[in-house]
Amino acid sequence: MINDPLFIVVALACLVVVAILFLGINSFRKGTAESAKQSNKFMQARIIAQFVAVILIVLFVILRG
Repeated sequence: MINDPLFIVVALACLVVVAILFLGINSFRKGTAESAKQSNKFMQARIIAQFVAVILIVLFVILRG
């Protein structure tokens, strides 16, 4: 499974979601109004990245099921 290119793409997509999540949490931690706006943008990006990751996971399961 580790040699499957689609699996690698799915794993990278999941890591991107986690990275964006940590960036958003770290930005929120600062507590200023500007950081709150930045954190909100990170969380919006996380939702989009998470949607893409879920679609890739479903595609992986369908194709490799």
